[in-house]
Parts: sequence; C-alpha cells; structure tokens
Amino acid sequence: MRTTIALLTIALVFALSVMGQGPNPAAPVPNDKSSPPSAQPSPKAAHEMTASDVEAFLDGILPLQLGRNDIAGATVSVVKDGKLLFAKGYGYADVQTKKPVSAQETLFRPGSISKLFTWTAIMQLYEQGKLDLDRDVNEYLDFKIPDAFGKPITLKNIMTHTPGFEEQIKDLFDTGTKAPNLGQYLKTHIPGRIYPPGTVPAYSNYATAIAGYIVERVSGRPFEQYVAENILQPLKMARSTFVQPLPAQLAPLMSSGYRLGSDSAGPFEIVNPYPAGSLSSTAEDMAQFMIAHLQNGQFGDARILKPETARLMHSRLFTLDDAANAMCYGFYEESRNGHRIIGHGGDTVYFHSDLHLVLDQNVGFFVSYNSAGNSSGLGDSPRINLWQAFLDRYYPYTAPPASSATAKDDAKAVAGTYVLSRRNDNSFLRTASILGQFVVSAVGDGDIQVPQLTGRNGKPKRWQGVAPMTFVERDGQDKLIFKPDQNGQMQMILPYPFFVGQRIGTLQNGKLLLIVLIASLVFMLLTLLLWPVGWFVRRHYARKLELTSKERLLRILSRIVFALDLIFIAAFFVLVTYGLTHLEIFSDRGRSWFWIIQIVGVIGAAGTLVVLANAVVTWMGRRSLWVKAGATLMLLACVGVLWFIFAGNLLRFSSNY
Repeated sequence: MRTTIALLTIALVFALSVMGQGPNPAAPVPNDKSSPPSAQPSPKAAHEMTASDVEAFLDGILPLQLGRNDIAGATVSVVKDGKLLFAKGYGYADVQTKKPVSAQETLFRPGSISKLFTWTAIMQLYEQGKLDLDRDVNEYLDFKIPDAFGKPITLKNIMTHTPGFEEQIKDLFDTGTKAPNLGQYLKTHIPGRIYPPGTVPAYSNYATAIAGYIVERVSGRPFEQYVAENILQPLKMARSTFVQPLPAQLAPLMSSGYRLGSDSAGPFEIVNPYPAGSLSSTAEDMAQFMIAHLQNGQFGDARILKPETARLMHSRLFTLDDAANAMCYGFYEESRNGHRIIGHGGDTVYFHSDLHLVLDQNVGFFVSYNSAGNSSGLGDSPRINLWQAFLDRYYPYTAPPASSATAKDDAKAVAGTYVLSRRNDNSFLRTASILGQFVVSAVGDGDIQVPQLTGRNGKPKRWQGVAPMTFVERDGQDKLIFKPDQNGQMQMILPYPFFVGQRIGTLQNGKLLLIVLIASLVFMLLTLLLWPVGWFVRRHYARKLELTSKERLLRILSRIVFALDLIFIAAFFVLVTYGLTHLEIFSDRGRSWFWIIQIVGVIGAAGTLVVLANAVVTWMGRRSLWVKAGATLMLLACVGVLWFIFAGNLLRFSSNY
C-alpha cells in the first residue's frame, strides 16, 4: 500500500455528487480531459520487443538488482498484443531452503495493485445498472459515514482518491491466522475527513475497502468470492486469491517476504481492509489480467467488461491541472517517453510491486519484489529504475528543449515548505507529516530543488522551469506543477496524481519544530546529568544552595518534569520503531502501550506549570542573573517540547490512528 510504510516510520498519509440514471457509457464523461501533451519520440533507434530481447535485457538487470539491494527474489511478466511475451522468476522464494521463484507458480503479494480488481468489480456492477458512480455511498452501506463539508462521498470520489479521508494505519496489517471481518473493520475504523469530497487527492485504503464492501452488499456475495467468480475464473487466474489466510492448495506456493534478503522471513501479512491490498498472485496470472484490460475487457473467449466500460475505466476522471497526470477510474496515469501509460503500484511491509499498461502499444509490464531491500529511497527504487530502463530500451525518447521566461520569478514564488495531502491530522500520526515535509528552494537561474526528491545517485534532483509555474527534472521527465488551490493556498502537483503537496506556514515548519525539539531535549538532558554533578561539587567545596523550602521543592519538581518529558518522547519513538517489525503495536493489542506513554506525556505537559512557577519564583527572589537566566531557559525548553507535542498531536487519545 503505497506510501503507508513511510507513514509508519514517524521518525520520519473528492467530485461533487451528481445523481445519475445508471450506465450510459456513450455519454460525455465528467472531468474527462484529453491526455497531457507529450513531446515527439526520440530519433534514437528502439530495440525490437521480442521474447529473447526482453529476456536478455531483464537477465542483465534483475540479478544485479537483487544482489546490490539485498533482495531475495522477484517475479516479472510482459505482455504484448494480447499474448504473454515473457515471464520469469529471479532469486529465491525462500532463502533458507533455496527455493527458486517461478513466474508460473510462486505467489507474491502485489499490495495495492489489488485495488484494480476492486475497481474492475465496481465497473462490472456499474455496467449492469446496479451501481451509480455519482450516488452517495451511504445509500449502499449498512452503516453511515458521518456527514462533513455538506457533500456526500461518491464512488467517483473513491476511485480518484478524493473522498477527503485522513490517513490511518491502525489494524491495517495483522499477522494472525484469523480471516478478517471487512464489515466490522469498516464500522470501527471510520477515518476523520479533512477535505471536501472531490477537491484534494489523498490516497485512501479505507475508501477502497468501502468500495469492496459495496461489491459485497450489491452482489450478495463475499468480496473474495465475487472477484473469484467474475474476474479470476474467467481470466483463468487459477493461482490467485483474495482469501486470507491462503487456501491449503495455494499456501505451499507462497513466497516468503523479507525486509532484507539476508534477514529472516517475515510472517504472512493479513490485510484487514482486504479489497485494498490482499491479493496473492503469480506473474503469469497478473499477465492475464493485463491482457484483459489492454483488450478492453477481453481475454480469449472470456469478457470481464464491455469495451465501452473498459475504455471509460481507463479514461481521465480527475486532475488538478490538464498538463498533469490524472486519476482514471481506479487506474492512475504515469505517462512517460511520449506514451500515455496507466497503472498502479503496490506495497505491503515485505512485497513491492508495479503494474504498467502502455495502452497505445498494447504492452503490459508487471514486476514484484519479495523484499524491501536497502535502496536509498524513491530515487533509487529498483522497480522504478527497472521500468524506466525498460521504456528507454523499447521506446527511447528525448524531451524537446523548453524554457520559461518567468522561471526565476516562479522559482521564488513557489519556494517554501509543503506537506503531503495524504496524512493524519487527528492523532499522533500527524507527527509523520511534520517530519516528512518537502522543502522547495529556488536555486540557480530559474531552477528549484527539493531535497526529499532524490535521483539514483541519492542527490536531490534539479527542476528546470519550462512553462509558467511548471518545472521538469533536468535530464528527466517528471514534472512538478504549482498552482493555488480553491482557498488561494499554493499546492505542488506531483507526478503521481493520488496526493499533492500543500504549502504551510512557519509555525508548522517541521524542520524548525525538530530543531526546537532537539535543542529543548538536549538542554533537559544536560540539566539532569549536571544535577548530581553540581551536588558533588558543592559538597566538595562545602557550599550550600541558599533556597527556601518552596524554591527547593520547585527545583526538584522541575527536574522531574524534565525527566517525564524525556521519557515520553524517547518511549514514543522507541515504540513506533518497534512497531515496524511488530505490527501488533498498530492494533488494539498495542493501543494500551500508546495510552500509557501518553499518560506520562500528559503529566509532563501539565508539569510545565511547575517549571513556569519555578521561573516566576526565581525572578522574584534575590538570585543571580545566571540563575534567573537558567530558570528562563528551563521554561523555554518545556515550551519547545510542548510546541512539538501539540503540533504533532502526540497527546491525542484516539482509538483510531
């Protein structure tokens, strides 16, 4: 589930409803815009895409990736013109037993690529007249999503990741052996809504799970059964399932999952909102799904969608700018090398996958790795590097030169700090947004730089102004577009259309907050460490502190407050880090630990009043200027910690996060 793992680190997650009258694929599609303009293909000669050439190409890259990035194994399939062109496994499905990956038999977990099956199911019911994509989804549910912003959420909002939900990770993954209860999960994990529907893209696993539950209720069958009968079986995907834990006949075929290929294998991941990411499948099975979509719903003698419905599903539905990639009906655009490309990525804790469809070339590409590996981040992602190398080999391309007369002024205008729209605002997960902000800086003569967006060399990319408020990476194709939102606030439209960057003010600046927090904690720690040192020094020289009983009590209590603040911050981050390898922490089983730590934080926060009293008494007494300055610094340190605590919602007691 894309970018969910980034939220877990923390030491780092909507169209106006128009009532329709049922399927009418021939009618104009609201918000359906033409593809973004693309430049002319490069004159460089392309390699012919044959099975032997693809094999030679992938054999030259994938084994190197596995070794360099400490990845156990990978599986890949390529389809072209309605046929499987190539499929192969690389590395190990089980490192301990040296079991090799088989593209035909080994199951991987493609994560959020599962969503494409959910959206295909939704479109099947839409073309049958059983679903209205513009209707309030509450009309299809047996519980109610609370009203907000005066607008209902529609299936179109959900398919474009614009329902306005905040991010949440609690109970997203589990490691037990019990099959999840989708309805119970949805009813007890309703996220807060932070945007009006149809306005701001913010990726949501919960929203997709809502769509899967609607499939259940409208079809009268469990979601996994509906998908098996209406998608998997017609496409002859015999080694694919949404069932968790795996059925007995498929369990032996499942690849192990790893953080690093050199680590021990992790447990099978149970995805509680399973329509959003629980599929287990092989590369060859995924090839059949790609063929069906590339052929507008047709696979052999089977048809899973009418041609007009498939074309509608692949069309542009929501975008913040005509020149940017758009969300389609579940798919998203990732156009590159002069071609319109749609697809989807997927991540679990252990598996990392991508699916791409080059529509005008009738080509599909699927790859999945069973380990996160040791890559340095998005700029050095093995799957992104592999896909871009594949495109450059078979569809070589050189972007035409471009420049903007307003580039220098534009660079200054867009400089600032941005936070991702996919985030949590109402629990301690808000800290992840603070620590994961993007900083845009003007550099050179009309370029910008974003340190968080790095290239393969791990260094920040440079982005050149090529049109008003539009920047393209130098020696690359990714594009950043800046434009004000409906409230006049600057937003950064990223290459992926399921979230945006939103500019924030100084008081929300994560870098400033982190500097203040670290300075405050260091001061507190030194104060506590020097406390006994001072006592020994005074004892050695037979000096006594001339303090009243009130001053002595406040002195002791102030240091206890410091200790509580240090314990709270340290314990919180240790607990979250521990949760990266023990997923039960982010479930009801781990909630009590967060609450215990938050109680310590509440006592420490309230203790700031004691430190304030200590400062007041010190300034009113006959103490030296150095002592008064020290008491003031103690108060400022507490205020600095409080600022971070409240900015990050670390004291927000919440059942969902």
